[in-house]
Amino acid sequence: MSKKSNTLVFILGATVFNILTTFIFFILLLVLYARLLLSSLPENVAAWGFPVIFIAAIALSFVLYRVILKQVMKKYDFEKYFDPIFGPRRRK
Repeated sequence: MSKKSNTLVFILGATVFNILTTFIFFILLLVLYARLLLSSLPENVAAWGFPVIFIAAIALSFVLYRVILKQVMKKYDFEKYFDPIFGPRRRK
């Protein structure tokens, strides 16, 4: 496989990984919220739980992605296997 196809496969895999981890974190946080907090909160405050959980799930998935990516970057030389997504910057 060429560097460009490796880059494309990596981007697609990373996107699928982020979507799946976001979904898993969302379900996990939603279950925890429903079990631990929902019954003790007033109804108008409880309605804010869904968007907060969604944003927290996105944030957690990106944090997990960054941690895993840093570990993988330590192990493999990305310049050897992947093409840069954006070309080199031009200096003025």
